Amino acid sequence: MPQPPERPHRNFYGRRRGKHLRDSQEAYLQEDLDALSPGAVDWDANPERRPLDLSVLFGGREVWLEVGFGGGEHMVHQAGLNPQAGIIGCEPYINGVAMLLGKIRRAGVDNLRVHPGDARDMFDVLPDRSISRAFLLYPDPWPKKRHHRRRFVTPEHLEPLARVLKPGAEFRVATDIPDYVRQTLEEVPKAGFEWLAEGPGDWRAPWGDWISTRYEQKALREGRVPHYLTFRRAG
Repeated sequence: MPQPPERPHRNFYGRRRGKHLRDSQEAYLQEDLDALSPGAVDWDANPERRPLDLSVLFGGREVWLEVGFGGGEHMVHQAGLNPQAGIIGCEPYINGVAMLLGKIRRAGVDNLRVHPGDARDMFDVLPDRSISRAFLLYPDPWPKKRHHRRRFVTPEHLEPLARVLKPGAEFRVATDIPDYVRQTLEEVPKAGFEWLAEGPGDWRAPWGDWISTRYEQKALREGRVPHYLTFRRAG
């Protein structure tokens, strides 16, 4: 009988929980999170790492993925604009998860699922070529050079992302850190993506369906310039 795969050791950098959650946020986590979590991501519940059945999860909708959704405003915005899509969000910072759950309640959208953990665990159970669009918006910049290997735009993350994206799928990256732009433009094409830019306006102007996040507003207040990079998964 084949043995289930061994759980890989993965370093995690950053905070998983802030100092304080409001009572309402604790209630969102207790009352809403289990119903919105794709259970197959949990190692104890799915030690064989059986792939998620996305047709069951979203009723046949196309599926999008947001890595590190922060406070969740972009996810909820996209869910409202695109009822034809189901969106999975990954975020290990539990305070951000609680913020998203509150926004889902207020917006009344039903096409979101939430993984309160590392996106790499989600990649383990997503079927090959199953995701139609992915977002990486204002990721942790890890500004010190010795920490650049912790960034998402490294082979450890980009190779499994490329595996789960459909040929022709769109991958959007937003950041206000020039060196993160440089690393993104170096590493993402190596993983099998084409940068869709013909002129400066293609990375200076936000996407037509964009909503400015709280992270972007902070960047603008502090004088940093956002960049909007769009890639296509090669066939």
